[in-house]
Amino acid sequence: MSQTVTVKIKLLPTKEQALTLTEMSKTYISTINDLVSEMVKEKKNTKKTSKNIDVSLPSAVKNQAIKDAKSVFKKAKKTKFETVPVLKKPMCIWNNQNYSFDFTHIYLPIMIDGKAKKTPIRALLVDKDNRNFNLLKQKLGTLRITKKSNKWVAQISVTIPTVKKTGVKVMGVDLGLKIPAVAVTDDEKVRFFGNGRENKYKKRKFRSVRKALGKKKKLNAIRNSKNKEQRWMKDKDHKISRAIVNFAKENKVSVIRLERLANIRQTTRTSRKNEKNLHTWSFYRLSQFIEYKANLEGIEVEYVNPAYTSQTCPRCSEKNKAQDRKYKCRCGFEKHRDIVGAMNIRYAPVVDGNSQPA
Repeated sequence: MSQTVTVKIKLLPTKEQALTLTEMSKTYISTINDLVSEMVKEKKNTKKTSKNIDVSLPSAVKNQAIKDAKSVFKKAKKTKFETVPVLKKPMCIWNNQNYSFDFTHIYLPIMIDGKAKKTPIRALLVDKDNRNFNLLKQKLGTLRITKKSNKWVAQISVTIPTVKKTGVKVMGVDLGLKIPAVAVTDDEKVRFFGNGRENKYKKRKFRSVRKALGKKKKLNAIRNSKNKEQRWMKDKDHKISRAIVNFAKENKVSVIRLERLANIRQTTRTSRKNEKNLHTWSFYRLSQFIEYKANLEGIEVEYVNPAYTSQTCPRCSEKNKAQDRKYKCRCGFEKHRDIVGAMNIRYAPVVDGNSQPA
């Protein structure tokens, strides 16, 4: 078993290198689109090699462009050419035989004075203890360089071998707003993750800042504020998902169960004052972070039907509505309502039916 992840690395090219990368990225995309157009016209794959393509790119990059063009053509062929994808975002890709790196630079062929020359580009790879650097010791795939928000980023595809956990120990995770996540193992160990009050305060502060900027008609500042808020939210999701997976590892959990998120905005318990937070928080992203981090550790993730998970008594199965944060049942069972949700998620029906026996 293996898992493929993308390692992102910030690049600090010189002005000359940045200009070269910009031109190469535009050329790379236009080359792919031209090849796809030719193949669609002829209704067959191209037989061109790097020698047949007269553009200012290293031969290795030309070969990658041909490979990518064939992939796009294959997608178009599946739709009987009713939909032909056209790439727009500038980028450039090198295969794993044409780049290398150390603690400070990435070395790859770029065009200098009309010739391909292997060139060091400064990169923030930091130290040996950095998690990204440890990931880069695994099997490497392609390297993609692109520009995001005026910053250059290298994205390296990494394939990591995983070992599936033996035995079946299940953990349920309930996602929410006031408490971002609650986990309960099948031997009743409980952990709360994240700080809903802090999240709510920060999001309210971001909205307040944008409202003030809107009155001053500072559109760029508003856009920057939204981007900053998204980065902050994404960082929170990364930290919570990592803590959840670490808790699962500590308790030798082999299966994590989450709610299917298709209708979470309709079913999540919330009040009018929490409505804005509900519709701007990415529950899906958090669940995806949990899934891919869990898979790296050999832990399976299953999605369950969320119906009545917060209302059903784990002891007697009677349905009751929680009052505020406390759940009470006539049978005498009492718990925090999010713990009840996580307890029931452990044994709820799995959406695709392929559940591990709990």
